[in-house]
Amino acid sequence: MSKEYNVDIEQWDSQRGPSIQESTFAIHRTEARLFQWGEFTSHAGKQLPFKIECDAFDAEDWDTIAKMVMLYQTKPFSHAEGIPRGGVPFAAAMNKYASGDDAHMPMICDDIWTTGTSFREYVKQSHPSALNGWAYRWVVFARGRMDNMNQARSLFRLPEVRMV
Repeated sequence: MSKEYNVDIEQWDSQRGPSIQESTFAIHRTEARLFQWGEFTSHAGKQLPFKIECDAFDAEDWDTIAKMVMLYQTKPFSHAEGIPRGGVPFAAAMNKYASGDDAHMPMICDDIWTTGTSFREYVKQSHPSALNGWAYRWVVFARGRMDNMNQARSLFRLPEVRMV
């Protein structure tokens, strides 16, 4: 079964994330494999011996991941914002649980954490006045070390990656 989320990564509101009501983005299962062996380069330029390809998830998978996150996310959040590209469908699934109350902090979502560069860049660009540690931050997979001032919670954690 395929579901559609009303999210378009091309129509991005830098203050609040995707404009969920005004755009469309369909998530369909691809032939992508979740785990791929080979030489890959991370967003930060780090060489990696394998890739975790979250494009392999369909909307039902993202809904299940959101339900899993909500087992651990005990504080309300105003809305979820996805770091393009991988965090967008994750945020769309999380927004079902958002309070809509601007008094609550937002949640920033991404699919994979390797070095934290995507989070630093996203917060700096989208929320330049935000303090370190601002917003709830979630990833599906964490595959690298997190520093004290730039952390995210993860559903799944892998040991530090090394090249073989």
